[in-house]
Amino acid sequence: MGADNLNDLAAFLVVAQERNFTRAAKRLGVSQSALSQTIRVLEARLGLRLLTRTTRSVAPTEAGERLIHSIGPRIEEIRRELDALSDLREKPSGTIRLTATEHAAESILWPAVAKLVNEYPDIKVEIVTDYGLTDIVGERFDAGVRPGETIAKGMIAVPLGPDLRMAVAGAPSYFASRLQPKTPQDLTNHNCINLRLPIHGGLYAWEFEKKGRALNVRVDGQLVFNTSSLMLKAALEGCGLVYLTESQVGPYLADGRLVRVLADWCEPFPGYHLYYPSRRQPTPAFALLIDALRYRG
Repeated sequence: MGADNLNDLAAFLVVAQERNFTRAAKRLGVSQSALSQTIRVLEARLGLRLLTRTTRSVAPTEAGERLIHSIGPRIEEIRRELDALSDLREKPSGTIRLTATEHAAESILWPAVAKLVNEYPDIKVEIVTDYGLTDIVGERFDAGVRPGETIAKGMIAVPLGPDLRMAVAGAPSYFASRLQPKTPQDLTNHNCINLRLPIHGGLYAWEFEKKGRALNVRVDGQLVFNTSSLMLKAALEGCGLVYLTESQVGPYLADGRLVRVLADWCEPFPGYHLYYPSRRQPTPAFALLIDALRYRG
């Protein structure tokens, strides 16, 4: 049955309920003449008279009464289902796929995502940790989180936090038999804990800057990891120097379990941003995530 048939049947039910074309037309938001024409077309299509019309009232015929009892409950059920679908469309739902570095995922994404999924049970979130510059379009991610300076042009970038600073640190036991480095070049004489990047399998070069002078140092050491949590554990146990963000090593600097060096060579840089393609139309669920993450500092 086509949509026109359903609309005509629904109009017939309203007329039968109101027993008056004028009131029925007002309820349906159409003219009385248009409603009369709808009923005539329906009767012609069925080959049956459904309503008895008098100057004072309108009443269903026997065929009309049968139609009311047979299709009335079904039309009402369809209407309720359509209303439910409308509510579902307006309720945030669906899956959001995100890529982020391990630190960003734990410190920035997770607090917002935990709150979001608790408040909206129809939203699903997948977070993939990765240190590479992931192609979010090619890999079918909705968005990524990276430091602002690494985001490609043409992306919408939403700031998620203040500027970041890196920190070089080691345990007091590590420095018990070694001099602290005074310049980045001194790191070549130290046991440094390296991070293996997924891109081409290379090791991350430690980046420094002081008064506009930038310097990258390829450090060496006994240990290489692809996760910052293991790098931090190794540093705390005196196995070498680590290069992580201030927020990652901050608690251990405060309680004396780590000692910071080369602080004057670690200048601030743009903090974490959520980025996604400019042509992407945010869904209600994704818009909620953006609002929850947006930095308002």
